[in-house]
Amino acid sequence: MEVTSPVFWIAFHAMIVVFLYLDLRHYKKTEVTLKDSLKWVIIWISIGLAFSIFVLDIYGLEEFIKYITAYVTEYTLSMDNVFVFLAIFTYFSVPYHSRPFVLLLGIIFAALFRGLFIIVGVALLERYHWMVYVFGAILIYSGYKMAKSGAESVDPGKNKIVQLAKRFLPLTHEYEDDRFIVVRNGKRMFTPLVLVLLAIETTDIMFAFDSVPAVLAITREFFTAYTSNILAVLGLRSLYFVLEHGVKRLENLGKGLAVYLVYLGVAFLLTAFGIHMPTGLSLVLILVILAWAFLSSKRGNKEAE
Repeated sequence: MEVTSPVFWIAFHAMIVVFLYLDLRHYKKTEVTLKDSLKWVIIWISIGLAFSIFVLDIYGLEEFIKYITAYVTEYTLSMDNVFVFLAIFTYFSVPYHSRPFVLLLGIIFAALFRGLFIIVGVALLERYHWMVYVFGAILIYSGYKMAKSGAESVDPGKNKIVQLAKRFLPLTHEYEDDRFIVVRNGKRMFTPLVLVLLAIETTDIMFAFDSVPAVLAITREFFTAYTSNILAVLGLRSLYFVLEHGVKRLENLGKGLAVYLVYLGVAFLLTAFGIHMPTGLSLVLILVILAWAFLSSKRGNKEAE
């Protein structure tokens, strides 16, 4: 099957829809255990990595390595998204049983945003050479910002979109399971779940400005960039429940990601001068950062105990 054909893309997105349906059906539980969430994290990662075999067959070894690197990078950056999701749910006191459906919508919109940004990003890089400097600067600034304050510092109460929604939308004070709209005395009203979704989606747009330049710093091939991002985002919900149970285990991840984003930004800028970093270096670096974040955070937790 040709990867540029409409048939392939229809089949690919149909597969994504099926996976999302299975994911939602599974998480229609009152409570999800850490063991169960870990199992599904392994399942989604296995699906994402298994797709790399298809990339290897179509594009060869170099693009295969780039796909793996882009997938791991996006999945790792998504951990910061998940920490923010947790902060938003805590801020709005979202009932536990209402979270899976909101996360599903968050995943869908995250995939749409990233897909759109990748299409635009690839087009801009092909047409305007100077966009290399723009994307490189974005990555370096994102790394600096993450090192200084971290992504977890996002305050849902200061979100301008949420503030506008509070001002103009007729809102109830109580949650109604997974419902966003209810009827009260013959009048349509929005539940607080609308505010939660707005906070998640507007925050995710900001994260897309980091993750899309990061993946384009790894590969300019649209197929690799797009599929790696979509398949990484697919496992966000199970990742959320894992981090919700063990949120302190990767407390040093932000510092490592800050270094990684700066590295990608510099590597991006160097391509403007015909200098290309080795394909496998980004993969090795992100894996080392993950290992360091896990081991150092685990050691810190033991010392705290």
